[in-house]
Amino acid sequence: MPSEPLGILLISGTHDRAHYAFVLASGAAALGRTVVLFATNTGCRALMRDWTALENSERDARVREAGVAGLEELREAALELGVRPIVCEAGMRSEGFDSGALLPEVEVAGVATFLSAVGAGQIVTL
Repeated sequence: MPSEPLGILLISGTHDRAHYAFVLASGAAALGRTVVLFATNTGCRALMRDWTALENSERDARVREAGVAGLEELREAALELGVRPIVCEAGMRSEGFDSGALLPEVEVAGVATFLSAVGAGQIVTL
């Protein structure tokens, strides 16, 4: 099993990409990987307390009806498994988002923090 951290870069504000970012994050963390989820631009919406501003957020109901964990369940699982959520300060500001709307566990930092946390590990972009 790889011991290098997994960095997930979420730049998209669509439900399908945000949902899968949390699938990857929780799956990798469950396998013992260190995971850093870095959201920027419209992807920041996935780390807000109210994530329903994600594009196609109504898709979550269909996902849950199909017996798949919804975004809320995946976010909770990821955080319980120790995934480190970071929102890009510049990306958040450029979209006009308020840091007060973020989940309390979310760190606001820059890309250097993300890259430093991932080190020589893998980075997946969604």
